[in-house]
Amino acid sequence: MTANPYLPAPTPKRPVWQQAAMVVGGFVLLLWIIELIDVASGSRVEDAGINPRTVDGLWGILFAPVLHDDWTHLIANTVPVLVLGFLVLLSGIGRGLTATGIIWVLGGVGTWLTAGAGTNHIGASILIFGWITYLLTRGIFARNLGQLAIGVVVFVIYGGALWGVLPTDAFVSWQGHLFGAVGGVVAAWTLSADARQARRQKSLS
Repeated sequence: MTANPYLPAPTPKRPVWQQAAMVVGGFVLLLWIIELIDVASGSRVEDAGINPRTVDGLWGILFAPVLHDDWTHLIANTVPVLVLGFLVLLSGIGRGLTATGIIWVLGGVGTWLTAGAGTNHIGASILIFGWITYLLTRGIFARNLGQLAIGVVVFVIYGGALWGVLPTDAFVSWQGHLFGAVGGVVAAWTLSADARQARRQKSLS
């Protein structure tokens, strides 16, 4: 079957690393646009975070990771989002987005269930902590040397941040950090199911 000369040639597919860079770059741009809107609104937008155990606060599960308290908060999260988000997406855009979705939901639900009443929890750190634990554990579950190597590098650079899952600062959402991290492990386990299944089949053959 020959190609139709009257149809435009198909656009070459971008390498995964370029797609990953574009997606995470677009996400960071969205974070900065939202913070601009929040500042223009007199910081009213950030009130849409996770308000534990309230019906309205359930919407915060959806919005919390894209909201920040101020520019300092956003700037502190920008580089980790760029680096870790890129690494998560590098193994496949669909897989990386699925992992992010698991972290987003579990981190938000855990915070909504356990955090103090009358508090407001926001920030991309829910995702950051989930991405850290996802990158640390996926190579272990999948027994993939390349992923293990990335996990070691991530641990060296960001491993110290994991102390943030402990309640050391009353003004920091350690619940978001903790359940984001739990979400990362769950995502790594869930998305390594194909590798574990292949390993079992190989051991039986």
